[in-house]
Amino acid sequence: MMMRISVLAAVAAAAALAPASEAAAGKRYQASITRTTFGIPHIEARTWQGVGYGVAYAYAQDNLCLLAEEFATVAGERSRHFGPEAKAVLGFQEVDNLASDTFFRAVIDLPALRDGVKGQAREAQLLAEGYVAGYNRFLKDAGAEGVPADCRGKPWVRPITMDDLLRLTEKQMLLASSLALAPGIAGAAPPGEAQAKVAMTLPRQDELGIGSNGWAFGGDATADGRGLVIGNPHFPWNGPSRFWQMHVSGPDGYDAMGVGIAGSPIPTLGFNRDVAWTHTVTAARHFTLYQLTLDPADPTRYLVDGQSVAMEPHSITVPMPEGTPDVTRTLYSTRFGPVVVIPQSGVTWSAANAFAMKDANRGNLRAIETWLRIGQAKNVGDIQSAVSETLGIPWVNTIAADRNGDALHADVTAVPNVSADKIKACSTPISGLFASLATLLDGARAECDWDAAAGTPEPGLMPASDQAATIRRDYLTNSNDSYWISNPRIPHPALSPILGKHAAELTLRTRSNFTETEALLASGKVDHASAKAMAFANKSLAADMAVDPLLALCARQNDAATDTARGCAALAGWDRRYEASSKGAALFRAFWAKAARVPGLWAVPFDPADPVNTPRDIAADTAGDKLLGALGEAVGELDAAGIALDAEWGSVQQWRVGDEGIPIHGGPGTAGVLNYQDARPAPGGGLVPVHGTSYIQIVGFDDAGPVADAVLSYSQSTDPASPHFADQTRAYAAKQWHRLPFDRRAIRAAAIGKTKRIAE
Repeated sequence: MMMRISVLAAVAAAAALAPASEAAAGKRYQASITRTTFGIPHIEARTWQGVGYGVAYAYAQDNLCLLAEEFATVAGERSRHFGPEAKAVLGFQEVDNLASDTFFRAVIDLPALRDGVKGQAREAQLLAEGYVAGYNRFLKDAGAEGVPADCRGKPWVRPITMDDLLRLTEKQMLLASSLALAPGIAGAAPPGEAQAKVAMTLPRQDELGIGSNGWAFGGDATADGRGLVIGNPHFPWNGPSRFWQMHVSGPDGYDAMGVGIAGSPIPTLGFNRDVAWTHTVTAARHFTLYQLTLDPADPTRYLVDGQSVAMEPHSITVPMPEGTPDVTRTLYSTRFGPVVVIPQSGVTWSAANAFAMKDANRGNLRAIETWLRIGQAKNVGDIQSAVSETLGIPWVNTIAADRNGDALHADVTAVPNVSADKIKACSTPISGLFASLATLLDGARAECDWDAAAGTPEPGLMPASDQAATIRRDYLTNSNDSYWISNPRIPHPALSPILGKHAAELTLRTRSNFTETEALLASGKVDHASAKAMAFANKSLAADMAVDPLLALCARQNDAATDTARGCAALAGWDRRYEASSKGAALFRAFWAKAARVPGLWAVPFDPADPVNTPRDIAADTAGDKLLGALGEAVGELDAAGIALDAEWGSVQQWRVGDEGIPIHGGPGTAGVLNYQDARPAPGGGLVPVHGTSYIQIVGFDDAGPVADAVLSYSQSTDPASPHFADQTRAYAAKQWHRLPFDRRAIRAAAIGKTKRIAE
C-alpha cells in the first residue's frame, strides 16, 4: 500500500510540474513556472520557443519596469520619455539620454542583425521568438492595473517585437567595448562643426563597473574527488545588468540552473547535472582604435594606402518630448567602424587626424548558442569545445569543473585577430601613449586591418588556438587579471598583447585570491564549508601588508591629539576585515585609496618570478611621512562625513529598503578584498554598494546530481512591492546560503504558491 501511495504521489508531482495542461495541446508557446524559496522560478517547456516564453514571462513578473525601460533605452527613445538631459545607466556608467539615444540609433545596425539571425542556431532563433511572445503575454495578463506602480501608465511600457530583442542582445554584447565609449561615439563631429561635450576618458578595466572572482577545483583538490566551482561575479546592484536566478528544463535534455541578465532566455552562468561554470571579466581587449590620416582637402575623407576614402555619413534623428523639436546629428563611420572622440585622452578629430573604433562583438549573435551548448555539456571538454568553436563568449573568461574532477579555465572570447608582430608593425608615433588603455593601429594602411584566420565564424576574429585554455585536476582561478596566471604553478607563455598583459604586476585582489586559495588547500581538501568560509572571509590583503608598518610609524608620533594619532588608535583596534561588525574598516578604506598611490610605497619591487608575493614590505623610511599624511587626510574625510573612526562597517555600508538599513559585508577590491563591494556615498550619509558580489554560487556534485549553495545579494525583484525585493539581501547580510532545489522532489518541497501554466 505504501509503495502504491508513493507511486501516486510521484505521478501527481510530475503532473504538477508538467510544462502545460492537456488543454494547451497544439499551442505554439507553452510553459510552466514553479516558484521556490526566494521566488526562484523553475521554468519547464517542451520546446525552445516555450523556454523563451516562460523565462520572459517570469522575468517580467519580477522586473517589468526595468526591462521595459531597457527596451526604450536600446530603441533610442529615452529623450522622448525621460528628457534629453536626464541620465541613463548605459552598461556600467551613467550618460545623458541624448548621448544614449544617439549612440544606439547610430551603432545598432538592425538590417545587419536581422540578416545575421538567419545564421543563428535554430534553437537560438526559437528562444528569441518565445522571449518576445512571453514578455508580451505578461503585459496582456497584467493589464493596466497589474503593472508595478513605478511604471504604471507609462507610454514606454509597450509590447515588443523581435527588433527590440535584437537591439537588447547587441547592447549586451557591447558592454565591455563600444558601450564603454558611447559618449565619444555619439559626440563625434568633424572640425568646424558643433561637437557635443564628451566628458570622459578612455576607461581602465576597473572603471567599467564589472569584475569577478571564479574558482574551479579539480578532483585532486576536493574532499570527494569531484569538481567544485565557486562563482563570484561582481555586477551592478542597479540597472539592467543585475543578475536574475532561473532554472530551465527544456527539450533535448536541457536542464540548467543559474543566472542571466535582462534579455537572457537561458542561464549564462550556473550548472547542470554534470558541470558547473562561472565567468569573470577578461583582461583581453575586444576592440582596437585606428588612427586615421585625413585627406587635407576634406576632414570627412581618410587615406588608405594613399587613396582617399569617403567616410559614410549617418543622419541620426532623436525624438524629443512632445512640443520640443527633434534633435538631428550627423555621425560618420569608416571601414573600421564609427569615428570616436575622447578629447581628454587625446582622441580628437582635427584637420589632420581622426580615430575610429572597430569592435569584435558588433553583430555577435553567437553567444546564446555558446551558452546553450555549455548548459548541455557533460564535461569541461564539451565547454571548451563550445567556447572555442563558436567564439561567442563576448568579454568573459569561462571557469568550469565537472563531476569527473576536471577543471577548466578558458580565456577564449571574441577578440581582434592581431598578433604581437602586427601590433608592433602597425603602431603609430602615438600608439605607446595609449598602450595601457587601448590598442591603437595605423588606419592609413590596409594591411593593419585584422587578420582573417581559417575556421573562425567571422573573419578577423582570433582563433581559439591562439588564445588561452587550460584543463587541470588541482585548481584554476581568475580575478580579472590576464591569462598569464590561473595557477601560480603554471604561468602561461606569452600571447598577443590584445589578450592582456604578460609577466606584469597583479592586482591585490588577484594576489589575495592565490594567497587564500593556497592557504585553503594547505589546510585540507576543499568542500562546500571551506569554500563558503573563504568566499565570505572578508580579509584585506592590503591591511595585512600595511597596518603593522603603519602602526609602527604611529608609535613614533608624540602628539596623541592629532588626526593622525586618532586614526592610529582606530586602526589598532580593527580586525583587518570587512565584516559588518568590523570597527575601523571605513577608515582603512579611505586611507588606502590615498596610500596605494604613494610613489615608492614598496621596499621590494615586483618580480615576475614571484608575482603572488611582490611587490611587498612598506618602505617606511622613504614613504612613511606620506602614509601618515594620508591617514590624517582619511580621518578628516570621515569626520566631515559624520562617520566615527571606529564605526562598525555594517553601519556605514548599507542597502536601504525604506527605513531599513541592511548592513552589507565585503569591501574594496583595491584593498585585496575577495568579497568585493564597491560603494559610493549615499544620499543620507554612509555608503551604498553599486557593484560587487552579486550572485555567488558554490557547486559540487554527488551521485544524484549537482549540490549547489547560492545567494543573490540584491535579490530577485526590482519591484519594491515584491516579497522578493530584499529577502536575499537580508540573507546575504547574515551569510545565509540557500541550497538550490534542482530535482523534482526538491522543487516540490520548496515550492511557494501554485505552478503557473501559460500557453497560446
